Amino acid sequence: MENTKSHEMKGGKKTDYEFVFQIALIGILVLLLVYNAGKVYGRDSGVIVNEVNGINGNAVASNVVPKGTPALYGEELKVKYDDVSASNPKLADATIQKLSSYEDKSLNTEQMTRYIKVAGSISCEYCCGAQSIIFSNGERACGCAHSFAMRGIAKYLIIEHPDMSDEDILRELGKWKVLFFPGIHEQKAQVLESQGIDSTDYINLASNKYRGIEQGQSSGAGGMVGGC
Repeated sequence: MENTKSHEMKGGKKTDYEFVFQIALIGILVLLLVYNAGKVYGRDSGVIVNEVNGINGNAVASNVVPKGTPALYGEELKVKYDDVSASNPKLADATIQKLSSYEDKSLNTEQMTRYIKVAGSISCEYCCGAQSIIFSNGERACGCAHSFAMRGIAKYLIIEHPDMSDEDILRELGKWKVLFFPGIHEQKAQVLESQGIDSTDYINLASNKYRGIEQGQSSGAGGMVGGC
Protein backbone atom coordinates (compact mmCIF):
# COMPACT_ATOMS: atom_id res chain seq x y z
CA MET A 1 0.00 0.00 0.00
CA GLU A 2 2.74 2.43 0.91
CA ASN A 3 4.52 1.71 -2.37
CA THR A 4 1.31 2.32 -4.28
CA LYS A 5 0.68 5.67 -2.59
CA SER A 6 4.27 6.70 -3.18
CA HIS A 7 3.87 5.88 -6.86
CA GLU A 8 0.63 7.88 -7.09
CA MET A 9 2.22 10.89 -5.42
CA LYS A 10 5.14 10.83 -7.80
CA GLY A 11 2.79 10.54 -10.74
CA GLY A 12 0.73 13.44 -9.42
CA LYS A 13 3.80 15.64 -9.08
CA LYS A 14 4.80 14.87 -12.66
CA THR A 15 1.33 15.88 -13.84
CA ASP A 16 1.53 19.11 -11.83
CA TYR A 17 4.86 20.01 -13.45
CA GLU A 18 3.43 19.49 -16.94
CA PHE A 19 0.42 21.66 -16.07
CA VAL A 20 2.61 24.49 -14.75
CA PHE A 21 4.79 24.29 -17.86
CA GLN A 22 1.76 24.51 -20.13
CA ILE A 23 0.43 27.53 -18.23
CA ALA A 24 3.82 29.24 -18.48
CA LEU A 25 4.00 28.54 -22.21
CA ILE A 26 0.52 29.99 -22.74
CA GLY A 27 1.53 33.06 -20.74
CA ILE A 28 4.60 33.61 -22.92
CA LEU A 29 2.50 33.29 -26.07
CA VAL A 30 0.01 35.84 -24.75
CA LEU A 31 2.82 38.28 -23.95
CA LEU A 32 4.22 37.87 -27.47
CA LEU A 33 0.80 38.55 -28.99
CA VAL A 34 0.35 41.66 -26.86
CA TYR A 35 3.85 42.89 -27.76
CA ASN A 36 3.30 42.42 -31.51
CA ALA A 37 -0.12 44.05 -31.34
CA GLY A 38 1.46 47.03 -29.61
CA LYS A 39 4.05 47.37 -32.37
CA VAL A 40 1.40 47.30 -35.06
CA TYR A 41 -0.70 49.88 -33.24
CA GLY A 42 2.31 52.10 -32.64
CA ARG A 43 3.27 51.94 -36.31
CA ASP A 44 -0.20 52.74 -37.58
CA SER A 45 -1.50 55.07 -34.90
CA GLY A 46 -0.07 58.19 -36.57
CA VAL A 47 -1.95 57.34 -39.75
CA ILE A 48 -5.10 56.58 -37.78
CA VAL A 49 -4.95 59.92 -35.97
CA ASN A 50 -4.41 61.77 -39.22
CA GLU A 51 -7.29 59.94 -40.91
CA VAL A 52 -9.60 60.97 -38.06
CA ASN A 53 -8.65 64.56 -38.89
CA GLY A 54 -9.17 63.96 -42.60
CA ILE A 55 -5.44 63.61 -43.33
CA ASN A 56 -3.70 60.44 -44.40
CA GLY A 57 0.01 61.11 -43.91
CA ASN A 58 1.14 58.19 -46.05
CA ALA A 59 -1.18 59.20 -48.89
CA VAL A 60 0.08 62.80 -48.74
CA ALA A 61 3.69 61.64 -48.80
CA SER A 62 3.20 59.30 -51.74
CA ASN A 63 1.56 62.01 -53.86
CA VAL A 64 4.17 64.76 -53.64
CA VAL A 65 7.04 63.17 -55.58
CA PRO A 66 6.60 63.90 -59.32
CA LYS A 67 6.56 60.94 -61.68
CA GLY A 68 6.65 60.46 -65.42
CA THR A 69 7.82 62.95 -68.06
CA PRO A 70 7.33 66.74 -68.00
CA ALA A 71 4.55 67.33 -70.51
CA LEU A 72 5.88 70.50 -72.11
CA TYR A 73 9.65 70.06 -72.20
CA GLY A 74 10.47 66.48 -71.19
CA GLU A 75 10.99 65.25 -74.74
CA GLU A 76 12.82 68.44 -75.69
CA LEU A 77 15.44 68.04 -72.99
CA LYS A 78 15.24 64.25 -72.86
CA VAL A 79 14.53 64.25 -69.14
CA LYS A 80 12.05 62.47 -66.89
CA TYR A 81 11.11 63.11 -63.29
CA ASP A 82 11.80 59.41 -62.73
CA ASP A 83 15.44 59.97 -63.71
CA VAL A 84 16.17 61.68 -60.38
CA SER A 85 16.17 59.05 -57.67
CA ALA A 86 18.45 57.80 -54.93
CA SER A 87 18.32 54.34 -56.52
CA ASN A 88 20.34 55.54 -59.54
CA PRO A 89 22.78 58.30 -58.51
CA LYS A 90 24.60 58.26 -61.85
CA LEU A 91 21.41 58.92 -63.83
CA ALA A 92 20.32 61.54 -61.31
CA ASP A 93 23.59 63.44 -61.71
CA ALA A 94 23.38 63.20 -65.50
CA THR A 95 19.82 64.60 -65.42
CA ILE A 96 20.88 67.46 -63.17
CA GLN A 97 23.60 68.27 -65.70
CA LYS A 98 21.01 68.38 -68.49
CA LEU A 99 18.81 70.73 -66.50
CA SER A 100 21.81 72.94 -65.80
CA SER A 101 22.75 73.35 -69.46
CA TYR A 102 20.79 76.62 -69.89
CA GLU A 103 22.11 78.20 -66.70
CA ASP A 104 24.69 80.33 -68.56
CA LYS A 105 22.25 81.60 -71.20
CA SER A 106 21.89 85.37 -71.52
CA LEU A 107 18.50 86.99 -71.05
CA ASN A 108 17.07 90.20 -72.43
CA THR A 109 15.55 92.79 -70.13
CA GLU A 110 12.04 91.36 -70.21
CA GLN A 111 13.28 87.83 -69.69
CA MET A 112 15.55 88.91 -66.84
CA THR A 113 12.63 90.57 -65.06
CA ARG A 114 10.70 87.32 -65.20
CA TYR A 115 13.75 85.29 -64.21
CA ILE A 116 14.38 87.40 -61.12
CA LYS A 117 10.76 87.01 -60.08
CA VAL A 118 10.70 83.23 -60.57
CA ALA A 119 14.17 82.18 -59.45
CA GLY A 120 14.08 84.69 -56.61
CA SER A 121 11.06 82.85 -55.18
CA ILE A 122 12.75 79.53 -54.49
CA SER A 123 15.81 78.47 -52.56
CA CYS A 124 17.95 75.40 -51.96
CA GLU A 125 17.77 75.75 -48.18
CA TYR A 126 18.38 72.07 -47.45
CA CYS A 127 21.76 72.34 -49.14
CA CYS A 128 22.80 75.95 -48.45
CA GLY A 129 21.50 78.87 -46.44
CA ALA A 130 20.91 81.31 -49.32
CA GLN A 131 17.56 83.12 -49.28
CA SER A 132 17.02 82.15 -52.92
CA ILE A 133 18.98 80.57 -55.75
CA ILE A 134 19.73 84.05 -57.16
CA PHE A 135 20.44 87.50 -55.79
CA SER A 136 18.05 90.35 -56.50
CA ASN A 137 20.12 91.32 -59.56
CA GLY A 138 19.77 87.86 -61.12
CA GLU A 139 23.27 86.68 -60.28
CA ARG A 140 23.62 83.15 -58.88
CA ALA A 141 23.46 83.06 -55.08
CA CYS A 142 24.08 79.36 -54.53
CA GLY A 143 26.72 77.20 -56.13
CA CYS A 144 25.23 73.76 -55.52
CA ALA A 145 24.27 71.48 -58.40
CA HIS A 146 20.58 71.63 -57.45
CA SER A 147 20.54 75.41 -57.78
CA PHE A 148 22.29 75.25 -61.15
CA ALA A 149 19.60 72.84 -62.32
CA MET A 150 16.72 75.02 -61.08
CA ARG A 151 18.23 78.16 -62.62
CA GLY A 152 18.80 76.26 -65.86
CA ILE A 153 15.22 75.05 -66.17
CA ALA A 154 13.91 78.52 -65.27
CA LYS A 155 15.91 80.12 -68.08
CA TYR A 156 15.02 77.35 -70.53
CA LEU A 157 11.29 77.75 -69.98
CA ILE A 158 11.45 81.57 -70.07
CA ILE A 159 13.40 81.50 -73.34
CA GLU A 160 11.83 78.54 -75.13
CA HIS A 161 8.30 78.71 -73.73
CA PRO A 162 7.58 82.41 -73.14
CA ASP A 163 3.82 81.81 -72.97
CA MET A 164 4.23 79.74 -69.83
CA SER A 165 3.22 81.71 -66.73
CA ASP A 166 5.69 82.65 -64.02
CA GLU A 167 3.69 80.55 -61.53
CA ASP A 168 3.82 77.46 -63.73
CA ILE A 169 7.56 77.86 -64.25
CA LEU A 170 8.00 78.16 -60.48
CA ARG A 171 5.94 74.99 -60.03
CA GLU A 172 8.31 73.15 -62.38
CA LEU A 173 11.29 74.30 -60.34
CA GLY A 174 9.44 73.10 -57.26
CA LYS A 175 8.90 69.65 -58.74
CA TRP A 176 12.61 69.19 -59.34
CA LYS A 177 13.43 70.52 -55.89
CA VAL A 178 11.12 67.89 -54.36
CA LEU A 179 12.96 65.23 -56.36
CA PHE A 180 16.29 66.55 -55.05
CA PHE A 181 15.05 66.44 -51.43
CA PRO A 182 12.17 63.93 -51.35
CA GLY A 183 12.20 62.93 -47.69
CA ILE A 184 11.91 66.38 -46.15
CA HIS A 185 9.27 67.45 -48.68
CA GLU A 186 7.16 64.41 -47.87
CA GLN A 187 7.22 65.49 -44.23
CA LYS A 188 6.64 69.13 -45.15
CA ALA A 189 3.58 68.05 -47.15
CA GLN A 190 2.12 66.47 -44.03
CA VAL A 191 2.77 69.63 -42.01
CA LEU A 192 1.09 71.75 -44.70
CA GLU A 193 -1.93 69.47 -44.85
CA SER A 194 -2.24 69.49 -41.05
CA GLN A 195 -2.59 73.27 -41.26
CA GLY A 196 -5.12 73.17 -44.07
CA ILE A 197 -2.65 74.20 -46.80
CA ASP A 198 -2.73 72.47 -50.18
CA SER A 199 0.50 70.48 -50.43
CA THR A 200 -0.20 69.34 -53.99
CA ASP A 201 0.64 72.85 -55.25
CA TYR A 202 4.41 72.87 -55.70
CA ILE A 203 4.52 76.61 -55.01
CA ASN A 204 3.24 75.90 -51.51
CA LEU A 205 5.41 72.84 -51.09
CA ALA A 206 8.78 73.88 -52.50
CA SER A 207 9.00 77.65 -53.02
CA ASN A 208 9.88 80.19 -50.33
CA LYS A 209 6.18 80.77 -49.61
CA TYR A 210 6.13 78.41 -46.63
CA ARG A 211 9.86 78.05 -46.13
CA GLY A 212 10.69 76.64 -42.72
CA ILE A 213 7.17 75.49 -41.85
CA GLU A 214 8.53 71.98 -41.33
CA GLN A 215 11.20 73.07 -38.84
CA GLY A 216 11.66 70.53 -36.08
CA GLN A 217 10.87 67.64 -38.38
CA SER A 218 13.52 65.01 -39.05
CA SER A 219 14.56 64.64 -42.68
CA GLY A 220 14.05 60.88 -42.31
CA ALA A 221 14.36 58.49 -45.20
CA GLY A 222 14.83 59.62 -48.77
CA GLY A 223 17.36 62.40 -48.18
CA MET A 224 19.24 64.47 -50.73
CA VAL A 225 19.52 63.15 -54.29
CA GLY A 226 22.39 64.43 -56.41
CA GLY A 227 25.53 66.24 -55.33
CA CYS A 228 25.30 69.49 -53.47
